Amino acid sequence: MTAGLVQHWLETGRLELPMPASGRTAERWQRLARLAEEDIAAARIAEAHVDAVAILGELGGKPPEPSQLWGVWAADASDSKLIAVNISGDEFLLNGTKLWCSGAGFCSNALVTAHLEEGERGLFAVTLTDPGVKPLPSTWWNPGMAGSDTRSVQFSNVRAILIGEPGDYLSRPGFWHGAIGVAACWFGGARRVADPLYRCARSESADAYALAHLGAVDAALAAGDAMLAKAAAQIDADPFDRSHTAQLLARRVRAVVEHAVDEAITRTGRALGPGPLCQDGKHAQRVADLSIYIRQSHAERDLAELGQLAGRRPDL
Repeated sequence: MTAGLVQHWLETGRLELPMPASGRTAERWQRLARLAEEDIAAARIAEAHVDAVAILGELGGKPPEPSQLWGVWAADASDSKLIAVNISGDEFLLNGTKLWCSGAGFCSNALVTAHLEEGERGLFAVTLTDPGVKPLPSTWWNPGMAGSDTRSVQFSNVRAILIGEPGDYLSRPGFWHGAIGVAACWFGGARRVADPLYRCARSESADAYALAHLGAVDAALAAGDAMLAKAAAQIDADPFDRSHTAQLLARRVRAVVEHAVDEAITRTGRALGPGPLCQDGKHAQRVADLSIYIRQSHAERDLAELGQLAGRRPDL
C-alpha cells in the first residue's frame, strides 16, 4: 500500500514541492505535513524523495527523471560500512552493507553515503536496478512504519556517481533545512493522531479531563506550527546560513515538534482510553507509525546538542 500511494503522489505531481530556502519554504513544509496527515509511512518515503531532489540541486547533481523515486540512505554504523573505490573521475564502485534503507524494495534510485579510501564520507547517486544491489531479508518486527520497507541493502561492485565533494552532504546548510522537513512530517502525523481527541471535545460526552488533555495538545500543536512558520521565514531570509544559525534553528524546531508528537500520542490515549487504539484500525496504525518515526530524533542526545548550541547563542 505504501509503495502504491507514494507512486500515486509522484505521478500526480504531489511531490513537486518548492525547494527549501527558495522563498516558499513554508509551503514546502505545509505540503509535507498534509502528506503525513494522509499516511505517515508514505510521507516518510516522500520526504526522502523530495530531500534527494533538493540535495541534487544544491550539490550540482543531475536532476531526477519524473518517473524516478529516490531514497536517501545515510545511516552509518561502526560494524557495517559501505566502501567507495574510485575507478575514473567521479565514478566509483560501492561494496558493503548499508543499514536502515527505507524504500529498499521499491525506490528506483538512492543517494547513499559511503566511506572513501581516505576515510572521508562521500555522497553517491546509485541506480537500484544495478544487479549488484541486493535488499536483504527484512528484520522489522514492529507494525509501526512497516510499510516503509526499511531494510539493510548489500552492495557488490555497484557503480555510483559522487555528488559534490566529500563532506558536502553534512556541511551544506540544506542538511539542516532537510532536518526540519522531517519535523514537518512529524507535525502532520501528530495533527492526525489528535483527530479523535478533537472530535471528542465537540461531543456532549466530553468531560473536563478530555478538554484539559485537548488544551495541552492544542497548545503543543500551535507551538509546533509557529516554530515551523518562523523557521521557514528565517531560512528564506538567510538561505546560505550566513548567520550560522541553521543547526540551532533545526534542533529547536525538532524539539518543539517532538514535544507536540508526544503530547498528541500520550494525551489522546489517556483521554480516550483503549477504544480508538483497539477499534479504529487507521488510528492504531497512525499511532504505531508515528511512535517509530519520531525516534529519528535522538531524544536527550539531541536536547544536549541543542543546549550546547543555545548556550553559545543566548541572544537567539
